[in-house]
Amino acid sequence: MRLVVADAGPLHYLVLTGDIELLPKLFESVLAPQAVHDELNDPATPEEVRAWIARTPGWLEIRPNLTPPQENESMRILDAGEGVSAARGEGLAVTGTLGILDIAARRGLIDLADAFERLKRTSFYYRQGLLDTILDAHTKGKT
Repeated sequence: MRLVVADAGPLHYLVLTGDIELLPKLFESVLAPQAVHDELNDPATPEEVRAWIARTPGWLEIRPNLTPPQENESMRILDAGEGVSAARGEGLAVTGTLGILDIAARRGLIDLADAFERLKRTSFYYRQGLLDTILDAHTKGKT
């Protein structure tokens, strides 16, 4: 069973680019903690994103915020911004918005260059060199 525990970033930007429906096509289950739901519903979040999370799709399961087990001290003391590092430290695979778009392109669901252009029209922070590297790897993978 494939499982994604989504943080706010990918959900936010995939809604804004119109690519949010890639998630249920790529993953059997998509889970997000209540804190992510709350962040996407924050008044500072774009209206389009707030409207989307207000109508949470059936494929997105909102879970209560988890309290890591007491025996794992490193996980117990984390704030919200340190979750990715902790997940990697626990041996979990982690990807973000760019990784999701890359996976979708490799499966033939989207054109990666077009997806990156849609992403650039949002407030998404990126380094052009990184986008170029991903595009180049994707292009080489097709040949």
